[in-house]
Amino acid sequence: MSRRIAGAAVGTGLATLAYAALVERRWYALRHVTLPVLRAPAERPLRVLHLSDLHLPPWRSPVHTFVRRCLVQHPDVVVLTGDILGHGRAIQPALELLSDRRGALGIYVLGSNDRFEPAPKNPLRYFGPRDEYVHGEPVDTAALTAGLADAGWQRFDNRRATVRTPAGAVDVAGLGDPHLRADHPERIDWTTPADGFATRLGLVHAPYRRALDVFDARGFDVVFAGHTHGGQVRVPGVGALVANCDLPLRLARGPSRYGSDLWLHVSAGAGQSMYAPIRFWCRPEATMVDLVQARTARPPHD
Repeated sequence: MSRRIAGAAVGTGLATLAYAALVERRWYALRHVTLPVLRAPAERPLRVLHLSDLHLPPWRSPVHTFVRRCLVQHPDVVVLTGDILGHGRAIQPALELLSDRRGALGIYVLGSNDRFEPAPKNPLRYFGPRDEYVHGEPVDTAALTAGLADAGWQRFDNRRATVRTPAGAVDVAGLGDPHLRADHPERIDWTTPADGFATRLGLVHAPYRRALDVFDARGFDVVFAGHTHGGQVRVPGVGALVANCDLPLRLARGPSRYGSDLWLHVSAGAGQSMYAPIRFWCRPEATMVDLVQARTARPPHD
């Protein structure tokens, strides 16, 4: 009997691993969320496509097809919250993919994988202290950012600016990746803007609380982030086991409220590291986020 139980356990484990590696990691989801964050001056709702953690390989992959299908939905703005690259030789395929946004405004921040190649590591490290970051060789970040600039993308690492959208002027600020301690809010002029903004929008790759606290303290309406992969492996009824940062696990995926009056949207991402090519109970995703006035908010759906 014990052999049968052991055999059944091994078989279940192998089947689960096969599903996570061969099925779910390519079972892409385009989610839809409505956030009531627009202010009175907004001229109309604003549709934002939130992409994150693409971890693109050097070749064309299913994630390329998925991103192009998302762009067919004609967002007004594409927000990209880092970890575009999954390999140092993926820069040109990434630029080819991201150069055609179907007329949408493109804004972004970098993630750690846009500066360093991923490196193999013991997955148990994610359950330990986060004060040591293991990374591979540097990538040509300058070539990536130059190519994105040529394609019309606006970078917001430790930068703030006003962008014009169909909803009106939007106050956008971004921080460098806190996972690399590249966030420098002291470099940004946080002077309170005059009235007239449709919304105030923050960008950061890894949603560490110190970064979110910066946006919350300065009166921003919404922050877009990635990095967590939604946990990547989630337990039904429990949720994410790790977030790879100090964000509470219940906030590791999707929309939530944070701090005093801040909306937070964390993308579970559309890719995964080449050294951990699995997903379980956490499909790779992008999200179409409709920013509206409070009275028109609707619940999220796929």
